[in-house]
Amino acid sequence: MMRLKSLGWRMLAVALAILCEPALSACTSCFGQSDSNMAKGMNMGIFALLLVIGSVLCGVVCFFVYLAKRSAALEHPQVPHSFSPNQNNA
Repeated sequence: MMRLKSLGWRMLAVALAILCEPALSACTSCFGQSDSNMAKGMNMGIFALLLVIGSVLCGVVCFFVYLAKRSAALEHPQVPHSFSPNQNNA
């Protein structure tokens, strides 16, 4: 009996969704008005998020490049030449 009530509410929800389809559109760009202020604002929000994500990813890449250079420098240390008067530098 409980399943029949649940099925009835689901069918009612689907029927309302079909009847009110234009009102259920997510935004103006999905609805077809891509030149409205809401669509422009959404595009600017997307670009802002891409900028933040891109800068974080660039920071991660720079950090790993720094670690790789530091690791390579530790594997092959640069030994400075000492020119003391006791050594023969011929």
